[in-house]
Amino acid sequence: MAKQDKRQADIDQKIHQLITKIDQQPQKADNYLQLATYLLNEGSFAQATQLLEQAKQVVKKPQDLDYDLAVCYYMQGDFDKALTLLDRIPNDDLVLYQKALVYLKIGQKQKALAYALTIEKLDNRVRELLGDIWLSLGQLKEARTSYEQIPPAARSAKVNFLLGITVLEDDREKAQEFLQTAKKMDPKYYQQALDQYSSILKLVKDKGNSND
Repeated sequence: MAKQDKRQADIDQKIHQLITKIDQQPQKADNYLQLATYLLNEGSFAQATQLLEQAKQVVKKPQDLDYDLAVCYYMQGDFDKALTLLDRIPNDDLVLYQKALVYLKIGQKQKALAYALTIEKLDNRVRELLGDIWLSLGQLKEARTSYEQIPPAARSAKVNFLLGITVLEDDREKAQEFLQTAKKMDPKYYQQALDQYSSILKLVKDKGNSND
């Protein structure tokens, strides 16, 4: 319990410091962005959204807050508002990534793919997103290729699990290795993912049985 209290005290202190910066320079957008980012990282999506909505009335350049506010809306599931803001911002890699995320969430998979494929700088986050989009389209080979481009040390439980899904039909042994790695890394996620992808797993299993 004491550890939890200490963590809460640290969070409160950090928020207080960031609020002090805002009070000292209330028209500076960056001060609000720092606090909003911190709140987002702590899972306080509603607070971050409210902060940025209010800040837009105060700062010199309200448009500087649009991208982060769009992320806040996305985190709260308000996808229409997120897209409205993102459409006002010139497309760079960050905006394209966020647009692809939103379109994937609302089921417009081809549009999500179009935006994701336009991203110039491919980092692990983008590779994971591309894998997710290909998988949602049922393109297992393309999904596998995207996930495999993420170095093994950088793969999350989710990436390992989905790699297992994508190789299951071709190499069951390798698929089991990926799935077991995911289970060790995050048993809770592994269980949720098993439920989520049960139909795919069953389909591949049935196919295998019919080929015996």
